[in-house]
Amino acid sequence: MKLSKDMRAFQGRLGHEFTTPELLIRALTHPSVSTANREDNQRLEFLGDRVLGLVMATALLDHDRKATEGQLAPRFNALVRKEACADVAREIDLGAVLKLGRSEMMTGGRRKQALLGDAMEAVIAAVYKDAGFEAAQTVILRLWGNRIGAVEDDARDPKTALQEYVQARRQPPPAYVLVERSGPDHEPVFTIAAQLQDGTEERATAGSKRLAEQAAAKALLARLENDT
Repeated sequence: MKLSKDMRAFQGRLGHEFTTPELLIRALTHPSVSTANREDNQRLEFLGDRVLGLVMATALLDHDRKATEGQLAPRFNALVRKEACADVAREIDLGAVLKLGRSEMMTGGRRKQALLGDAMEAVIAAVYKDAGFEAAQTVILRLWGNRIGAVEDDARDPKTALQEYVQARRQPPPAYVLVERSGPDHEPVFTIAAQLQDGTEERATAGSKRLAEQAAAKALLARLENDT
């Protein structure tokens, strides 16, 4: 099977030329366009998540040989979470070659974080199945690059970090309140307030509730830590 010009260009950005091009096509096929004769990327996504995890765990151990499990775990989570995968996908313009159904096309699917993150994991699995673990490892380490060395020592999810902070002070857990939802249906914007029982709060705006909650939690935690 011959790849299109766009697909061949994507191979260059990815840093891997496929011996079995069908694997790349499957990795870039969203369930919205799958048929009985065309597999989607969900099974590859499942595998790619595990390959990425093994590569990142190994890389973190090699990078900091004195780090404890307690230090390594949040760094690992920061590097393999969906947002990190989507960021890498954007850097190599994966969205440009995603195969989407009409409904996803109409609602901005090429820019959706979840779709990009899932497809990035599927592409990793495709490289693994095409050429083995070392090839996948090479691609991952090149694409993630400086992220591995630059990941914060405390890379915990902000919501988890905030909850641990207030629990340590015997306070009730924070609440997350939707303040406003704006924008079109295909590209919504959410404003979330992270609130403590005493009324202290910080707000943040993002393209998903989850990201807005995380940003609000991070802002509130920073405020609490500065106040003390």
